[in-house]
Amino acid sequence: MSRTENVIKADYYEVLGVTRTATDQELKAAYRKLAMQHHPDRNPGNADAEERFKACSEAYQVLSDPQKRAAYDRYGHAGVSGAGGDGPFSGAQDIGDIFGDLFGEMFNMGGNRRTSRVQKGRDVRHDLTIEFEEAVFGKETKVTVQRMEPCKDCRATGTATGRGPATCPHCAGRGQVRYQQGFFSIARTCTACAGTGTVINDPCLQCRGEGRVERQHEIAVNIPAGVEDGTRIRYQGEGDAGRFGGPAGDLYIMLRVKNHKFFDRDGNDLHCVIPISFPQAALGAEITVPTLDGESKLKVPEGTQSGQEFRIKAKGVPYLNEYGRGDLIAQIVVRTPTKLTKAQKELLRELGETVTVENTPTSRGLFEKVKEMFS
Repeated sequence: MSRTENVIKADYYEVLGVTRTATDQELKAAYRKLAMQHHPDRNPGNADAEERFKACSEAYQVLSDPQKRAAYDRYGHAGVSGAGGDGPFSGAQDIGDIFGDLFGEMFNMGGNRRTSRVQKGRDVRHDLTIEFEEAVFGKETKVTVQRMEPCKDCRATGTATGRGPATCPHCAGRGQVRYQQGFFSIARTCTACAGTGTVINDPCLQCRGEGRVERQHEIAVNIPAGVEDGTRIRYQGEGDAGRFGGPAGDLYIMLRVKNHKFFDRDGNDLHCVIPISFPQAALGAEITVPTLDGESKLKVPEGTQSGQEFRIKAKGVPYLNEYGRGDLIAQIVVRTPTKLTKAQKELLRELGETVTVENTPTSRGLFEKVKEMFS
């Protein structure tokens, strides 16, 4: 006797792993577990798993039928395998139907599951380049975007008549087509309607059955003060229209901020470099510093060194969606004159004879920082 025959003719209760007093619910639960474990779709090319699946299906089909179970309990296999085609698969409901009833959601074999024609629209992205000052102080502007909008000619139905799609004749509206493969009945997505159960026989000439057309749309954009480069502004429902009445996607405005000619941004602080003369650094002076709000006065104390930084409060970038602003940080750089008159040179010589500076080495950090500012 072959290995296959040994598996099929084994005791049905042992095949399912239950006792002879098992209830219908216990039989069903045992079969569910074994069928999921040995189903051919989960074990492609595994002949042993296929035979075990057939065995547990045969056992369940007999034991789940009260009359066949009684005959089996009394006479064994002989009671359910008589002549004249009275075997366990004869006259019983289709194996695929039994399996689909238990595992329809997992293996797509039970009932009808159509794919909805209604689909949400895609999100739309639009890049918007703004000036540095517009990012700092905010701006209201308008942008034009390309997006899919509902077709007015067919009222978004996709059909010339405006009555909507017809039932798919290939699958009779089920969205699936069943194929018989030996003992199994397998449901597959209908290729004629892509699983929706409906088809468009008279497509709208304007949208060609899509239910949507591409159009330009102008939308007002409010750029809040304090945004940075790369900020994303979302407008819900302003993206592509959904298909056949589905919800629209969202519109995302991606901001690109231009560089400023002399201000650098660090969070909410602004940085700039202010050159001064040697006499101003040595004797001190009141200088004018440009800000985004206009000119501001800065008092430079005497003895100021090149690279020294001064903070001007609340002249930076506003905090996004909050109160207050960052600061403006001005770094002083002492410029050495390159062209001097004879009189100027003589004065510097006299000064040099009275002022001495120790040539003590220092870290290169300061000079590297100044170098980077001018590079």
